[in-house]
Formats: sequence, C-alpha cells, structure tokens
Amino acid sequence: MNPWQALGVIALIAVLTLFTRAVPFLLFPSGKKQPRYVLYLGRVLPPAMIALLVVYCLKGAGWGAWPYALPELLSVAAVAALHLWKKNTMLSVGAGTVLYMVLVQQVFV
Repeated sequence: MNPWQALGVIALIAVLTLFTRAVPFLLFPSGKKQPRYVLYLGRVLPPAMIALLVVYCLKGAGWGAWPYALPELLSVAAVAALHLWKKNTMLSVGAGTVLYMVLVQQVFV
C-alpha cells in the first residue's frame, strides 16, 4: 500500500467515524421527544449486553478439570461485588481483569 492509499484509508475512516458519531444527534435533537422504542432500547440493551459478555467470557471456561473455572468465577464475583459496592464500571471491570490475570498466571498455574 502506497502512502496515498494509506492516507485515503485514514481519511475515510475518520469521516465515517465522525458520521456515526453525528447521526444520533441529527436523528434525535435535544428539543425533540425521543421515540418510545429508543427509550426502551436504552433501558434494556445495557443489561442484555452485560449478560451476553458474561456468557461469552464463561463459555470457554474449563468446567471439567482443575481448577474448575475457579479463576473465572472468582473474577466474575469480584466484578459483581465491586460494581454493587462502588457503582463504577471502569473500576469493577478493570479490577476483575487484573484479578483474573493474576489468578491464571500466578495462582492457578
């Protein structure tokens, strides 16, 4: 890929990213009432996505042999407990990730 092609790809990505960020503001301006289905999706999609991510994270866990998915389960419990306690998604997910990495690389080797 020559430099002009790379620059074209970067420019296209930048324009498309700007477009996708601007579309919600164009479709739903601040003074206009939002449609009911948008409000409904805003209410139900976050918990559904979290459940989907939990299932995805636990699908490859080793349930049949030592350590019986213990690192995954401990990390999920830590994320849930931290989130219930502090209500901070970045903190709970970050701490759960660090805990999982420590468990699989240092404790359950």
